[in-house]
Amino acid sequence: MGPLFGGNAIGAVTAAGRLRLPSFVLETLIRRSGGRRIVFGAHESEPCLSAYDPAWRVALAERPDRRRLLGFAEEAEFDSAGRVTLPSMMRWKGRIGDLALFVGTGGAFEIWNPDIAVEAGGPDLREMARYRLREIGSEERKERR
Repeated sequence: MGPLFGGNAIGAVTAAGRLRLPSFVLETLIRRSGGRRIVFGAHESEPCLSAYDPAWRVALAERPDRRRLLGFAEEAEFDSAGRVTLPSMMRWKGRIGDLALFVGTGGAFEIWNPDIAVEAGGPDLREMARYRLREIGSEERKERR
């Protein structure tokens, strides 16, 4: 299986979908695959995205919801600084706006719209999202909208 994705972070997303992968994601991706490719896909049950290194697809091929997991998946390349463009279909599917909440889940990691995580997530996810939003001063961001 290799190194696991563990940790959480929040980051900005540009209007074009460009974002910087947090260090816990970038380091794990490089250790798992050695390459600069990442796969973004629909999460099996949550209103967020799931992302992983390309080799993780093998594990997903055995699941009954293959159409959702593999059909809603797009691969992208990230640069040495961890910058990547989230494909537009994935931004739409995950309802990702100007912020993304990254949550490590072992063999993959989730990418949430943090506002949705606060509303739809379980208690731990809600607490994590609230903390990260407060950390970046998101209350001011909401007031400007």
